[in-house]
Amino acid sequence: MTILHSYRLTAAALLLFAASSAFAQPGSADPSVPGSGSSLYKEGWLPSKTPDGAWDRVSHISQPIPWQYIRETDILWKKRVWREIDTREKQNVGFRFQGDENSGGGMFIEILLDALKKGKIKAYKTFDDQFTTVMTKDDIMETIAGKVDTQVIIDPITNAEVTKIIKHDFDPTTITKYRIKEDWIFDRNQGQMVVRICGLAPVKDIYGDDGVYRGPQAMFWLYYPDIRGLLAQYEVFNPQNDIARYTWDEFFESRQFSSRITKVSNAYGTDFKQNLSPMESLYESQHTQEEIFNKEHDMWVY
Repeated sequence: MTILHSYRLTAAALLLFAASSAFAQPGSADPSVPGSGSSLYKEGWLPSKTPDGAWDRVSHISQPIPWQYIRETDILWKKRVWREIDTREKQNVGFRFQGDENSGGGMFIEILLDALKKGKIKAYKTFDDQFTTVMTKDDIMETIAGKVDTQVIIDPITNAEVTKIIKHDFDPTTITKYRIKEDWIFDRNQGQMVVRICGLAPVKDIYGDDGVYRGPQAMFWLYYPDIRGLLAQYEVFNPQNDIARYTWDEFFESRQFSSRITKVSNAYGTDFKQNLSPMESLYESQHTQEEIFNKEHDMWVY
């Protein structure tokens, strides 16, 4: 009876320990883990000091969705496509989500910029989209905030000329578009069309000193396969259900974004807008999308 009693006490202690671990408060999570409830990259964002929810959240650490290997000999057809994602469209609201305690607080561009500043990923210059020139940290900081300006002013007390340094703060809301470079491949081994994203580039709206819109400018190119591990650690806002969220890797791989085709591989390297009007470019984008969709059906012989 004494041995049985001791076993019961041991089992009760183990159950008590397991229960206390299962109902641990989110505030005790590791701040280095994305989604653990601590500020990760956005300055000025403060996490909740108490559990802000009706349940105890477990830190989510995800891995990128594995890509199936494609042999060159199995590729029957391939086309390179460039797309543009407009974050102002309703389906792309996740790009403009300001962040919460489950995502570290911040927009999608802030996740990328924080990783660049910490050296977790590489950025490439935008004079081409072939990932030929790696940007230095100074290049990245200049791209984010722009060059430091100087202005000569008169000191009202001494009447002496003083040089004032003007720094520009980065506004994440000026990132209204993202460019994507991807390959559409018909793999006869899988018997289906496969799409693989190769590159991602945020596009910034440029305004003059007078506040007039000057045009869009790509900030940098990111080699998509290298950033998938980072994207798998952060969640995308789901307007339909707060508890059912994709990771950014799942978001891109499952094609949950809305976009339009701006260019396909051609002999002259031109995009649609260079030869067509804006309306004609939109029609050509839809026509190209239909051609790619029908290409998979054309590969089958009935």
